[in-house]
Amino acid sequence: LDTGETTVRAGDIVIQRGTNHAWANRSDRPCRIAFILIDGEFTDGL
Repeated sequence: LDTGETTVRAGDIVIQRGTNHAWANRSDRPCRIAFILIDGEFTDGL
């Protein structure tokens, strides 16, 4: 997801692995989103 745009709809799941990101609600309706952050180890070369 480093480039481009992805539409996320109700019930969708997004898993990010060190990507650049930004979130925007481009509607006139409320949006609720939950984030779960899990610390990980950096392995050089991956």
